[in-house]
Amino acid sequence: MIAYCIAQIPQWLAEPGLQHFLIISAILFSLGLLAVITRRNVIMVLMGIELILNAANVNFIAFTRYSTLALDGHLIALFVIILAAAEAAIALAIVLNIYQQFSTVNVDEVSTLRE
Repeated sequence: MIAYCIAQIPQWLAEPGLQHFLIISAILFSLGLLAVITRRNVIMVLMGIELILNAANVNFIAFTRYSTLALDGHLIALFVIILAAAEAAIALAIVLNIYQQFSTVNVDEVSTLRE
């Protein structure tokens, strides 16, 4: 049964190429950009930034896989993952501080900074 299902997969989908990874990356980037632009909630904006960083990681790994680069893309992707983890920790600390000060996490309502 499984062999029959695998035999029905089209040839262009059987082995993903560079184009497939670039399409996935473009979709992730577009969704992340949409989340950053349209959302008022700070948490959703941060999630959009994470999607954009993940789209960059997919690009780095895909271009490393389908080019002659040795481990350059993997190392850059690892650095981006470390950067994203640090960004998430600092951003969540800032969000908690904003919520404590203003009792909201909406970007529009937090437009003034206190001294």
